[in-house]
Amino acid sequence: MRILVVEDDDLIARGIAAGLRAYGFTADTVPSAAQAELALANAECDAMVLDRGLPDGDGLSLLARLREAGSTLPVLLLTARDTVEDRIEGLQGGADDYLVKPFDLGELVARLHALIRRAAGRSSNLVEAGALRYDPSSGEAWLDGEPVELSRRESTLLASLIRADGRCLSAEQLKDRLYGLDQEVASNAVNVHVHNLRRKLGVDVVETVRGLGYRFGWARR
Repeated sequence: MRILVVEDDDLIARGIAAGLRAYGFTADTVPSAAQAELALANAECDAMVLDRGLPDGDGLSLLARLREAGSTLPVLLLTARDTVEDRIEGLQGGADDYLVKPFDLGELVARLHALIRRAAGRSSNLVEAGALRYDPSSGEAWLDGEPVELSRRESTLLASLIRADGRCLSAEQLKDRLYGLDQEVASNAVNVHVHNLRRKLGVDVVETVRGLGYRFGWARR
């Protein structure tokens, strides 16, 4: 799952990104509203962590533009503004959640998983499909009741396909979810992860749709 962190304090931004990556997320950081809009135009994200005090304006102005354009991207405001009035303003301004600095990384991660789960229309983290059981929040997977160890990118690939709800995702879309904006990616990287996922969970876990890309299938041996 890919998170865009919009935070102008470089130390905080790098700390959040490193923490999210340790929990299995793909995380990109940008320091301004303008760069956030550019990043969102060039890559699909599953959620955004947004600071209010940005060098080119209030983060709420960016959020208002996104909502006016029809974006339903889950947004968590992460800010030092901690009054009740600030929280109300943020939530009424289009934010899906609000967390005050300083914060606990575990709580941030839990809130992001909850936002992404709700956006996907699920009430529970656990996904069950055929012989497969999968928990996107922990990255744990079981096939026929037996645990299967997935790498971080294999888990991200599986979660992305599940969240697509039967839609095909192109190799480019999957690459966006698996790698950061500043990472060099081999042309066959997605194919390699798809191959490894099929090897571990069965060939039907990922269906190839010729000319379109990949979609989630029923996992079975």
